Formats: sequence, structure tokens, C-alpha cells
Amino acid sequence: MTCTRCNGLMVTDHLLDMQESSVPMWMRGLRCVACGNIEDPLIRQHRMVQRNRRTRRVATPLVKTTIRPAVAA
Repeated sequence: MTCTRCNGLMVTDHLLDMQESSVPMWMRGLRCVACGNIEDPLIRQHRMVQRNRRTRRVATPLVKTTIRPAVAA
């Protein structure tokens, strides 16, 4: 697998999450040997959600509202 930032080699790494839980939690993730970029399943999910939101915004046509002048009676 290649890194999304630098196209370097990604290797499996064991990550320790001490901040999100009261008990240290080990998880497997990928780490780039060139730039140090780390990806785990949660990071990939969040990036996918952000990418989908961006594509929906671009695909949605802008609605142009026109303001008509008031007609004098």
C-alpha cells in the first residue's frame, strides 16, 4: 500500500491509544516509513465521509434567487 501524502511505503504498525479511553487500547494501523503518516480504520472512515461531503457540495447545483423590484400601485 502507498501513502496518501507522499506515495511512500506503508507498513503495519501497532498503535497505542491512551487518550480516548481509561484503559490503554492497542490497535493496528498503517504508518508511512517515509513521512510518518498514520492511518487506521477510523481515520480512513473520517476521510471518506469528508470526501463524500465535498463531492456532494460540488455536484449540487447552486440555486440562484432573483429579487424582483416592488411594483408601485
